[in-house]
Amino acid sequence: MAIFKNHAAFSTVFFYVSATLFSLFIASPDSYFNDMSPAPAPTVAPYDGGQWVLLHKSIGVSAMHMQLLKNNKVILFDRTDMGPSNATYPPGAVQCRNYTVRNRTVTDCTPHSLLYDVASDTFRPLVVKSDTWCSSGAVDPNGTLVQTGGYGTGIQAIRTFTPCDDDTCQWVELGVKLLAQRWYATNQILPDGRVIVVGGRRAFNYEFYPKADDKSSKLYNMRFLWETKDFYEENNLYPFLHLLPDGNLFVFANNQSILFDYNNNTVVKKFPAMPGGVKRSYPATGSSVMLPLKMNGVLDNSGQPEVEILICGGSYGGAYYKSNRQKVYIGASASCGRIKLSDPNPNWVMEEMPLPRVMGDMLLLPNGDVLILNGAANGTAGWEDAINPVLHPVLYKTYEPDPSRRFVILNPTTIPRMYHSSCLLLPDGRILVGGSNPHQMYNFRRAFPTELSLEAYLPPYLSPSSAPLRPTIISIEAEGGNIVSYGQEFSVNFGLSVYRPGVAITVALVSPSFTTHSLAMNQRVVVLEVASLKRLSVFDYKITARGPLSTSVAPPGYYMIFIVHAGVPGQALWVKVQ
Repeated sequence: MAIFKNHAAFSTVFFYVSATLFSLFIASPDSYFNDMSPAPAPTVAPYDGGQWVLLHKSIGVSAMHMQLLKNNKVILFDRTDMGPSNATYPPGAVQCRNYTVRNRTVTDCTPHSLLYDVASDTFRPLVVKSDTWCSSGAVDPNGTLVQTGGYGTGIQAIRTFTPCDDDTCQWVELGVKLLAQRWYATNQILPDGRVIVVGGRRAFNYEFYPKADDKSSKLYNMRFLWETKDFYEENNLYPFLHLLPDGNLFVFANNQSILFDYNNNTVVKKFPAMPGGVKRSYPATGSSVMLPLKMNGVLDNSGQPEVEILICGGSYGGAYYKSNRQKVYIGASASCGRIKLSDPNPNWVMEEMPLPRVMGDMLLLPNGDVLILNGAANGTAGWEDAINPVLHPVLYKTYEPDPSRRFVILNPTTIPRMYHSSCLLLPDGRILVGGSNPHQMYNFRRAFPTELSLEAYLPPYLSPSSAPLRPTIISIEAEGGNIVSYGQEFSVNFGLSVYRPGVAITVALVSPSFTTHSLAMNQRVVVLEVASLKRLSVFDYKITARGPLSTSVAPPGYYMIFIVHAGVPGQALWVKVQ
C-alpha cells in the first residue's frame, strides 16, 4: 500500500486564507438597451460574497481558451491570425510566422499561447503554429491535451500538449487531420479514452480521435445538428455535450436536446424543448453543466446515480441579427432550466437567475454548487455584439430544496469579461479568470477593450471564517500511490481543526475542464461512496471511499480529489482513475 503525500498542503491553504431583473424581450423599442455602462449593481448577499484578486494586469495574450493540466499548470491561448500579441519570446527563442490579415502579409514574431505555473505565478511562452480560433479540446487518459480545429490553417488540425516537469514541452501539430472542418465544435472524452468531436460551423456530423481503427476513422452524419440550425443566426454551435452514466451522450443545441448513442449513430430519446423561446447555444450562448453524480445518493435500479442537467442564460431568437446587423442589443435571458434525465419522463423545471446573462460561464465547485460568472446583460456573442457587462458572479446552491433560495449574488469584479472570456477551477479552490476580446483585432481604445489581465476569484468557502472547517489532505493510501481503481476502496488521511459531527464529509473527483466560449468541456464532479470515517487523533482523520463504478461514471484519466467538510473543500491532490 503506497502513500501519496501533499507536502505543501498546510502552507498553501493558509496562504490563500490570508491572502434588477430585465423583462423578457418584446419586439418594441422599449425592449432594447444600448447603454454602454455596466448593469445596475444589485444587493450582495449579507455574508461573505467572495474576493477578487488581480494576479497580472497583463500577460500579453487574451485568454480565449484555458485548460488545467495534471501538474498544476494552465495552458492559455488565443487565436493566431489577428496580428501580433503583446507577449514576447525570450531572447534567442523567437519564432516567426507569416500570414495574411486584411489583404496584407503580416510577419508575427510573438507568442499566442502561454503556460501558466499556478504555484510560482509565472509564465512561459509556447509556440502554436496553426490557427486555434474558436477551437475545442479534451484531456486524454494520460493527461495529454488533445486540441482540435480552429480556423484557416487550423480548421482541420489536431494538436497535442503533453505536460512536463521542465521547460521542454511544446505544442505538437499532428500529421493526421480531422475529417471535417471544425470551427465552434465540442469535444468530450469517452469511456474508452477516445475523444468525440461534434459539430462546428456547417459541420453536421461527428468523428473520433485517435483514428486507430476503421470505426474511428469515419465521419458520421448527425441530423440533429441540421435540425437545430436557425437561419442566419445558427444558434447551434458549440453544442453542449455530457457523457451520462449509461454511456450515452446528452446533446443540447439551440433549445433542443437528445439522448444519443454515438456508437450506433442513433437518437435514443428526444427530450422536450426547453420552454421560453430562449436560444442557448452560440451565438445566443448560455452555459450548461451536468450536476454532480452522487454515488453516495439515490441510485436507480441499475445502480446508476441520478443525472440532472442545468442550463442557464442565453438570448432570444433574432437577438444576434439585431446586434450584429443593427447594433441593437436585446436584453439577455435570466432563465435556467433543470432537467432530471434519470426520471421516466424528464421535463424541464424553469428557474430565474437574479441577473440576466449571455455568455456566462458555469463552473462546478467541489462542494456541488455552481458558480455563474462573466458575460453581458444585453446582446449576443460576436464582435461588438454585446453591452452591459455583468460584473457580479452568482452562486447556484444545487442542493437547496427551496428554488427561491438557490441563487446568491456575490461580490463583483471591476473588469468586464465579455466575448472570448474564459475561466476554470484550480486545485486550491480558486477560480482563474481571463480573456475578453469582442474585437476583430487587439483593441485597447474601443468600449470593452481587449483584456490581457488575469484574475482569481476566491469563492465564499475560501473566506477566513471558513478556515477552521477546511480539511487538509495529508496523504492518499491507494494501490499504486495516486491510482484510484474502479469499484475499489482507497483511503485519504486529512487534518481538520473543527469537525462538525452533524455535517457529512464527502470525497469528490473533479475533472479539469477545457473552457472557451462559455463552455467548460468535459467538466464533471463525481461524489464517491464513503465506506468509513475514522478519527485518528484530535485533528487527524481517515476517510475510506470507493472508486467510481464504471468508466461511464468517470472516464479514465486524471482528476482532482477534494475532501469537502461542511461545504468547505480543502486543497486537491491529483489522482489517476483507471
